[in-house]
Amino acid sequence: MFYGTAVWDPWLIVGQIICLQCSFYLSLGVFMILFLGLRVPRLSLVYFFDYATLTTSTVTGWCVIASFLFTSLAGAVYMIFVVERARKCLDFSATLYITHLFLCIVYGGWPSSMAWWVVNGTGLAVMALLAEYLCIKREQREIPMDRFHSRV
Repeated sequence: MFYGTAVWDPWLIVGQIICLQCSFYLSLGVFMILFLGLRVPRLSLVYFFDYATLTTSTVTGWCVIASFLFTSLAGAVYMIFVVERARKCLDFSATLYITHLFLCIVYGGWPSSMAWWVVNGTGLAVMALLAEYLCIKREQREIPMDRFHSRV
């Protein structure tokens, strides 16, 4: 794919969004298992979508918060391979978290917890900024030239 050509491909964009969303929830599930596996008797979708589980008053709530923040770090790494462009990272991060907000509203109602908004806002910022930084680093790498093409 050449970076100079900007062809608008809606199916590619939808595929990238679906891939990032699935990777986000898969990573969130893995981190939930790691952090909450021994703390709760049974993991369920409540920990994914209910705003009441994101609380700073319990150890379980802090484990859920840690899961979301580590997932945002993993999401930034996924964007290097899925999105590949620094200027698109904020768009894809915002789309991911807006979709998550919509799913949370459908599951448990409007998030009225300040902790939910702080954690998800921080996750959005971390994912977008780290993904942009990593993509910029990748875009600025030198293109290797083999010895056959270096002759003039």
